[in-house]
Amino acid sequence: MIQVNVEDVEFAPGHMYEWRMVAAAAGTRPSGVTSFNQEKHVSVAREAHAADDSLAMYIAATFELPGPVDREALGAALLYFVRRHDVLRSTFQQLTGGLSCGVLAPEDVESRPVDHGYAESPSAVRDLLHQIFRGVDPLAWPMIRLGAVIRDDSATVWFTCDHVVADGLAMPVGVHDIAEAYLAYAAGRTPALPETGSYLAFSHEQRDRNATLHADDPRLERWKAFIEGTGSFFPRFPLDMGVEPGRMYPAVNETTSLLTAEEMKGLENACQDVGGKVHMGLLAAVGVAVRKEGGPDVHRSLMPVSDRGGGPYAHAMGWFVNTMPIAFPVGEGQSFGAVMAHVRAALDDMRQHIDVPFVRAWELLAPDEYCAHHYWPYSVNWFSYLDFRRSPGAEWHRARDARMHVWMEGSYWYSFWLFRTDTGLYMNSIYAGTDRAKETARSLENTLRRTLRNLAGDGVF
Repeated sequence: MIQVNVEDVEFAPGHMYEWRMVAAAAGTRPSGVTSFNQEKHVSVAREAHAADDSLAMYIAATFELPGPVDREALGAALLYFVRRHDVLRSTFQQLTGGLSCGVLAPEDVESRPVDHGYAESPSAVRDLLHQIFRGVDPLAWPMIRLGAVIRDDSATVWFTCDHVVADGLAMPVGVHDIAEAYLAYAAGRTPALPETGSYLAFSHEQRDRNATLHADDPRLERWKAFIEGTGSFFPRFPLDMGVEPGRMYPAVNETTSLLTAEEMKGLENACQDVGGKVHMGLLAAVGVAVRKEGGPDVHRSLMPVSDRGGGPYAHAMGWFVNTMPIAFPVGEGQSFGAVMAHVRAALDDMRQHIDVPFVRAWELLAPDEYCAHHYWPYSVNWFSYLDFRRSPGAEWHRARDARMHVWMEGSYWYSFWLFRTDTGLYMNSIYAGTDRAKETARSLENTLRRTLRNLAGDGVF
């Protein structure tokens, strides 16, 4: 699977179909609480809608099916996928005591085919997909849309979600579930997929674990130490992006290659030689590259960490992401082994505090920022890495040209995601479209690529 802007994909022309989810019965069964991520996300969406300041974004996935496609089986697979995951059947209601969640029973969800007509060119396919993807709203059910571009000899299957019901790792889960369910229905079988955990149950567990968390709780000491070092809750991206405070810019969205598959093997060996793993080496390389571009000698960053674990949540749709602070020295003259030791120690320390939810820490330790900003207040230093070769259904991603699409309408920040596939290491970047930001992004990308190639070649920065 590769993470790429949908506008950069060459889709073949075809007939555009959608299977729109509808509630077959009035009302939902009460579920109660939502996760902290969901509560903040829906609150931001409501404030933005009220201010007529909505920032459109989506997370989507596409993949290919070969041969003549059985439309009835595909429709059944898409409906099965939504019925399988309770978070996709969830509805939200803002109450006095906070955000409440209800859930439709599986049998109360049905689908209605929608014919969007024939798209005669790749650009027509992209335009319609982009339009549909933008139509998902966290304040209106369903928060997922699904369909396919069908041709005589193949189909491009697509689905898009709001972030409130999915994270990046959920997209490979969705590709796997839909593809496997389609194969089963096309062969006249009932799908037999791995057991999946309930995101709603996870939300209950998260709330219960943190019911007594307060501003003076010892569990927040690590966050307080991080804030003391950064001067704020959010570590600023330290390089100049040429943006004015509070101004939104058109977003640039691009995917580039950093290392080939062979070079990744060299990097893996270099990391093992100094007692580390690839994700540690990548984090070290990012910190050093930022410093080479004019950043500080101590790299302070936020880092998404998966809450899925290796159990049934590994196959569940939902937003299983906590965000943790991390800091380590990257001063000039340090060897790769020395920086890796700092990274390893920082990660070990981080794991001791991973149960503290980011949104709750934000609310308790930076209440003014929590209430004052619709979004993060400025460009935040950020590190994210996914190895798509290890995600559920990786065999489908390889065989079916699977893609994940993250899109934002505007930006005043710089975010990038590193991801590994069978063909190498890539970076998907989204940043404010200023001339200065473009220069900064290009320069950092080139420095990071050189740094990684040096490590892959001879184990030095």
